[in-house]
Amino acid sequence: MDFTIRKDAYYTPFILANPKLVASHTVSDLYIICYVRSEDFPEMMTYMGSDFINSISNVFGLTDQPSLEDSGIIQVQSQPYLNLLGSGVLLGFVDTGIDYTLPVFLYEDGTSKIHAIYDQSIPGTPPEGFPLGQEYTNQQINEALASDDPYALVPHQDVSGHGTFLASVAAGRPVDGYTGAAPDSEIIMVKLKKTSPFYLDYYCVPPEQDNAFSSTAIMMGVQYILRKAQELKRPVVICIGLGSNYDSHDGESLLEDYLFNTCTIPGVCTCISVGNESQARHHFFQQVTSTDPPTNVDIRVGENAGDIFLIVTNKYSDRLSISARSPTGELISRVPAKAGRTYTTQLILERSTVSISYYFPVGGSGNQATIIRILDATPGVWSIIIYGDIIIEGQINAWLPLTGFVSPTVEFLSYTPYSTITSPAINLGPIRCGAYNNFNNSLYPRSSWGPTRHSQNVPDFVAPGYQVGGFYPTGYGTMDGTSVATAITAGASALMMQWGIVEGNDPGFNTPTIRTYLIRGCRRSENIQYPNVQWGYGTLNLMQTFIAMRQL
Repeated sequence: MDFTIRKDAYYTPFILANPKLVASHTVSDLYIICYVRSEDFPEMMTYMGSDFINSISNVFGLTDQPSLEDSGIIQVQSQPYLNLLGSGVLLGFVDTGIDYTLPVFLYEDGTSKIHAIYDQSIPGTPPEGFPLGQEYTNQQINEALASDDPYALVPHQDVSGHGTFLASVAAGRPVDGYTGAAPDSEIIMVKLKKTSPFYLDYYCVPPEQDNAFSSTAIMMGVQYILRKAQELKRPVVICIGLGSNYDSHDGESLLEDYLFNTCTIPGVCTCISVGNESQARHHFFQQVTSTDPPTNVDIRVGENAGDIFLIVTNKYSDRLSISARSPTGELISRVPAKAGRTYTTQLILERSTVSISYYFPVGGSGNQATIIRILDATPGVWSIIIYGDIIIEGQINAWLPLTGFVSPTVEFLSYTPYSTITSPAINLGPIRCGAYNNFNNSLYPRSSWGPTRHSQNVPDFVAPGYQVGGFYPTGYGTMDGTSVATAITAGASALMMQWGIVEGNDPGFNTPTIRTYLIRGCRRSENIQYPNVQWGYGTLNLMQTFIAMRQL
């Protein structure tokens, strides 16, 4: 299993000197990804103390559920004085891989527009300085394409199709009247390895969920893309169509900290989806005072729901403690809130096991996080009872996992669609993309809403995310959700990178710069007040962005 520590943490030398450490990998000279056998991890925990909760990997899943014209991208591609197609720009993806044999990723001579593939899931020859995976160069991909059996030479495949689809939307070459947003850009694809059994068990990930990825894998994938861009001296746009509900939603995890630092680099732009959780009934919120009775968080659980992971958070000025009641009325008494403590009990008249863990202070926020795990949950209504030991601010938030990471029969009886932005889009650094239905100009119903701990105005804007056309390994199809909206935004950002850096109009273009210009060009309705927690600053319109830039 893997975990991440800060390079300058007090306890870091003790972990690095421990003979049970299997391997380590440094990222950005600030973070160290460590690998140990799961049975040796408790010994590492003793070094970290309360910082343990900040070091374990989070687990992420996919945020998928005539678009380019509505985004103003076709107009920019065809404008004779702009004529921007993404030439000289790299588009990087950390996702499920890519079907490199599809015509949409080939030039007219049959060679590939994919510069490199880093497949973390295949044991082999990793990129120089990386501890795992297999790297395939453009030359190897072209040799495979020229052979009778490409997969014998480059056995990389995208079983899910998610990464293939996003790459086709952002960077697909013209095929049968179809074109991607930045067809002349080149692709770097990182296929993420599935997270370890330790985390699958810890986060109660359903056994049928194959697309579960660790934050460490994402961090290494982004590092690989940035390193390639530096080697080639090319600007790069990174597309991350992933999200998670497993953390405390404070935007200050080590992955989010890393992404924030990279977003300010000139020549780098990162676009992240905000998730599709607004209508999932996976977020609970209540404002309480010190005189209020205990708060009941009721969860409806269906038959054969399996295991359930729940995280409750509160501000650092408050302290909460937890008890629980099963559907048959069995009560788990109030467990005192002590940092780092886990209380586990097997119910007497039911098959379920319940554990309650307290962690505080968490990360850079200092907040309290309480994790409740219900294993083999009895069907019915479970009540999580929250006591205010100390109440000053009195904000209680609770999240169930991302859609697809918990049974669809599990939901809060009382829920709110607000503050459903998934990690790592909670972070201030990247461009955070929501989705809308461009056929009738309505918000895509599932697109996550703000606010977040850091910002009232999230998402930054929305892009088409309903019935967007693209290519799967099986052929042409459509996709809904904020991940495909992010791919469209990434393609638009690549066109801006070409104008700013490749063509020399502004060598300082980075994520905040491109976000500012895209926001200024957004299309806005007279009937909506902007910014807001659903639409952000409006709908993406790249052509209008260039018109606004001309007026500066």
